[in-house]
Amino acid sequence: MMYDTLIIGSGMAGLSAAIYASRARLRFAVVEKEYMGTGQIAYTERVDNYPGYYGTDGFSLGEKFREHAEILGAVFIDGEAVGFQRYDNGWKVMLADGSFLETRTVIYAAGTYPKTLDIAGEKEFSGRGVSYCALCDGAFFADKTVAVIGGGDTALEDALYLSNQAEKVYLIHRRSQFRANKTLQEKAFACKNIELVLDAVPVEIMGTENVTGIKIKQNGTEKAINAEGVFVAVGTIPHTEAVKGTVSLDSGGYIIAGEDCKTSAKGFFAAGDVRTKKVRQVITAAADGANAVISVSEYL
Repeated sequence: MMYDTLIIGSGMAGLSAAIYASRARLRFAVVEKEYMGTGQIAYTERVDNYPGYYGTDGFSLGEKFREHAEILGAVFIDGEAVGFQRYDNGWKVMLADGSFLETRTVIYAAGTYPKTLDIAGEKEFSGRGVSYCALCDGAFFADKTVAVIGGGDTALEDALYLSNQAEKVYLIHRRSQFRANKTLQEKAFACKNIELVLDAVPVEIMGTENVTGIKIKQNGTEKAINAEGVFVAVGTIPHTEAVKGTVSLDSGGYIIAGEDCKTSAKGFFAAGDVRTKKVRQVITAAADGANAVISVSEYL
């Protein structure tokens, strides 16, 4: 079967693209690595900035996107795209199980995954006190002391979420000021059980069977902070391993593409957090999905 387009990824950009592809009457499918997935938004505790859904949790919002796409007839294929080959009439998309799909165009919306600290103890205690998802693992640390590493929106969202469960939350950031939006900063600063640890760089996660603390360097001096959980929120890395050598990437590994989602490869489009852009939010991912399908339709 030859598709008009294959959408790689079922996050906000991919699901938005599926909605627009349905309305454009394209022959398409969504290839998703995670069964019934909705992308990183599923791990967000609260969404206050998507119009019409104030205060909803990310999982519910993702489910609404997916339900919308399914109602319009979107088809989902379980599989991980691991390679792409260009030929005269389109693209061959190779899957991890050795099979392949054929399509005239590709909309690549595979998103990102969390960065790690790359410090001693992080890998050893992953799943034993080290976490990259406060929403997933926060309940395990009720009435305990935890540390959150980072200074962006995700870090402060995680700290605020954990403050409702943990006895104390250390918010550790390498700079003297946060990058997060002002509303989140005001909430974090006002929270009585969040303690700010600024100008501090994590150097080691300590523990025996499980995490017992984190060692930091602050103003040139090393010191230890007792904590039973360490939540890492220091940014993301794009899922672009599968497209290296296929499309042009920037120095951070993101796919170079403008608002029209066109890449350096003919018939290959990039949407959502995986492409070069200034703002990576639900609303911009959804917009990318729409723009990508419009560009695909014009191309076809």
